[in-house]
Amino acid sequence: MGVPERLAARMSMAEQHEYLRSRFSRRTMIRGGAVTLGAVAGGAFVPAATAQAAGTTSQAAGATAQAGVPTRTFTAAAAVDGALVAPFGRHLAFGNDPRTEIGVSWQVPLPVKRPFIRIGTHASHLSVKIDAEVRTLFTPAGVGASGDHTQYYVHAKLTHLKPGRTYFYGVGHDGFDPADPRFAGTVGTFTTAPAHKEPFTFTAFGDEGVSYHGLANNSLLLGQNPAFHLHAGDIAYADPSGAGKTSDAGFDSRVWDQFLYQTESVAKSVPWMPAYGNHDMEAWYSPNGYGGEEARWNLPDNGPDRKNLPGVYSFVYGNTAVVSLDANDVSFEIPANLGISGGTQTKWLEAQLKKYRAAKDVDFIVVFFHHCAYCTSTAHASEGGVRQEWVPLFEKYTVDLVINGHNHQYERTDVIKGGAVTRELPIGGTAYPESDGVVYVTAGAAGRSLYAFTAPLSYEGHENDVDSVASFVNTKEGKQNETVAWSRVRYLDYSFLRVDVTPAAKGRTATLMVRGIAESGERVDHFTVARTAK
Repeated sequence: MGVPERLAARMSMAEQHEYLRSRFSRRTMIRGGAVTLGAVAGGAFVPAATAQAAGTTSQAAGATAQAGVPTRTFTAAAAVDGALVAPFGRHLAFGNDPRTEIGVSWQVPLPVKRPFIRIGTHASHLSVKIDAEVRTLFTPAGVGASGDHTQYYVHAKLTHLKPGRTYFYGVGHDGFDPADPRFAGTVGTFTTAPAHKEPFTFTAFGDEGVSYHGLANNSLLLGQNPAFHLHAGDIAYADPSGAGKTSDAGFDSRVWDQFLYQTESVAKSVPWMPAYGNHDMEAWYSPNGYGGEEARWNLPDNGPDRKNLPGVYSFVYGNTAVVSLDANDVSFEIPANLGISGGTQTKWLEAQLKKYRAAKDVDFIVVFFHHCAYCTSTAHASEGGVRQEWVPLFEKYTVDLVINGHNHQYERTDVIKGGAVTRELPIGGTAYPESDGVVYVTAGAAGRSLYAFTAPLSYEGHENDVDSVASFVNTKEGKQNETVAWSRVRYLDYSFLRVDVTPAAKGRTATLMVRGIAESGERVDHFTVARTAK
């Protein structure tokens, strides 16, 4: 429920924001069961100029009263010296073209004036100020565990960059200027994608949340020097229930503040590319549950349905195309958003796979999303909606690697086609997707509590091959038991995925070297995906 149209026409966005604050008190929220999306009024975020005005609540209240809108009395906060308000939670994301576009996002704990970014090719030679956009997200008391809580997310999109170049950047606002020697230590870097095929590394995991294990994994994966990082859903766990409903218990928006602090050591220099999972559907902010995510992230906007599926997009880095999908759209197990795209996501997926498979500069296609196509966890196991909608397309267009989360463990399949093993893929083995099928990896042990397997563990140095594993798949009719032969590697501790991409001359063999790496640094799995280079 937003501001009534008859009032909105006479009110600035700052006044609308204050109206929503006033209207949805804790008592109102509990009594009516309604939710507000703070600054996401009617689906529109508070832009930079109006977000800055959010600090002057007494002025906004006065203007609102003149418009005949009920108000509450607020004590205006004393003006805070901008030098004392340090940006935090910096996180990067590629734009539609990683060679020339980068989005830089960060958070501030209080309203600031005139936020901006500076960039340059040297730390001591930063550009003039480039204006940034503030997206203010207000979570009222009565929604979950916290009281009234306002979060200020700031975004800047950089375009027309040069491929393969390292840039320095600093973010700030009035009183806090990264060009000032006092704040020089806050300057960060990023590197754009190369113009041509070059070797590179990327990392991936799912289901991180806020924990010491998440911190440990982040420290270790930063040491891999990845070009980018894929987060396969269930990002912060501010909604621990994960059903995607306003009745979910325990929601706490402040968890996002902790999460962005935790990941900044990596995400400030490595583009952090998320797909959305079931715990990322925060139903209080928008009908599709992604209003909060839209405030926090600045992702590529080349997907099929920005309104309903903002976490669906694709990009090309070097010789590798990466596709992010939203499995909430096809999930029988957790159906809050089942069918939300009306089939457009699957149609878009096929068009993307067809395009990339035909592209002369693309050798590999990597697809990542949350719910598992193939997993034998005792918690969620496999998602029948994914198998029904997407697996046939993965096989038709010979996708090279599928990365999932959802189940909090590491599991890797043999090569699969038509639901059956076409090639056993032992640790150290090689898969040939052009002829054999697809390999699926569940990398959901980034930081949340671990799940379990029905079969014995089997990982590098501790192989314990079994002929079959008892599991189940979530279908439209409910859980359906199955006995599978495709579960090759099972490891039950915190871990992440490292992928080394090695291009090759036309007609020779290009490779993906895929490794499962434990929080301890131990390698628990490795295999190669090989394909003839174009």
